[in-house]
Amino acid sequence: MTKLITIIGARPQIIKASALSRAIRNHFSDKIEEVIVHTGQHYDANMSDVFFTELDIPKPKYNLAVGSGSHGVQTSKMIEGIEDIILREQPDAIVLYGDTNSTLAGAIAASKLHLPVVHIEAGLRSFDKNMPEEVNRIMCDHVSTLLFSPTKTGYNNLLREGFSPQITERPTYNNPNVYHCGDIMYDNTIFFLQKADAKYANQNPYGQNFILCTIHRDTNTDNPHRLNSIFQAIEQLSQIRKVILPLHPRTRKMLPQMLDKDLLQRLNSNVNINIIEPLSFLEMTFMESKSGIIITDSGGVQKEAYYLKKPCVILRPQTEWIEIVRNGNATIADANCEKIISLAQNYINNPPKDYPEIFGDGNAAKFMCEEIVKCCS
Repeated sequence: MTKLITIIGARPQIIKASALSRAIRNHFSDKIEEVIVHTGQHYDANMSDVFFTELDIPKPKYNLAVGSGSHGVQTSKMIEGIEDIILREQPDAIVLYGDTNSTLAGAIAASKLHLPVVHIEAGLRSFDKNMPEEVNRIMCDHVSTLLFSPTKTGYNNLLREGFSPQITERPTYNNPNVYHCGDIMYDNTIFFLQKADAKYANQNPYGQNFILCTIHRDTNTDNPHRLNSIFQAIEQLSQIRKVILPLHPRTRKMLPQMLDKDLLQRLNSNVNINIIEPLSFLEMTFMESKSGIIITDSGGVQKEAYYLKKPCVILRPQTEWIEIVRNGNATIADANCEKIISLAQNYINNPPKDYPEIFGDGNAAKFMCEEIVKCCS
């Protein structure tokens, strides 16, 4: 039996972990034991608890409850807590997702104890080290034993950084295995879309072909110039299409502080802008499937838009998912009001039709489990 510790700390990691947990439950229950650790990096009942219930994920055995804080304080608390759990549980490997501080803390704690690190979403690069996520993902990759990249671009990034393409049955810290395996979030979208439609089809007051918008990154929410520019664009686009805006807690907190008061008043009184509470994964999947266009600063939502064949305007200066930009299914507007408006209008008038299969076939989690059992037992 291969014993894994899975580290999660933010809502997207909970969702990603559901795919691996489901594969373990359905296909590897006699071969893999999973211990889930929630660092508490982002913990809110609406943003965390509902996902465990809705996605049928085992509740965490441990919650470190580190809460918010500076990067250094937060990460150091997580390293200490994860190290204690590793020593107590004596796992065969640690599983890490993405690029959060929880990812970095798990990578540091495990590597110092010479525990194999399994990094899911390896090889992604924005090539902007001003993003803390970029530093986290690079450092995690370079202490990992199994690196699962969702795209060919990510896989090639790793080869350019010196990783070997050769696969061995006994990889080590110094001789890791690198895989191009597809995206577990695509696994999830395929699995949950029918369930989401059945649950919410009769509870949808918004119709179809609306603009779905999400804003949560601190580079947008904590910068008054960027935030005002984005919401000015949203206000103008609402004259063309209804806008649905599930508001992240950080964004809701910052709007009264950062937004021009007249603009905020207009937004609150605009009947074509629906500001709603954060959505569960099933709700978000349903809303994405009914939208006509998606505007977001979320990396995960960019991919979900692609899976569901929805054009996407990206509210960041760069993206890790460069394939969808190269193919014309998404475009980078950053926080430029005029670009957001013009790009959105273009997608409304001329939606892309070609969505190549670049994120795998929906069986990434099963493949990962097979390799983990093979290499970490």
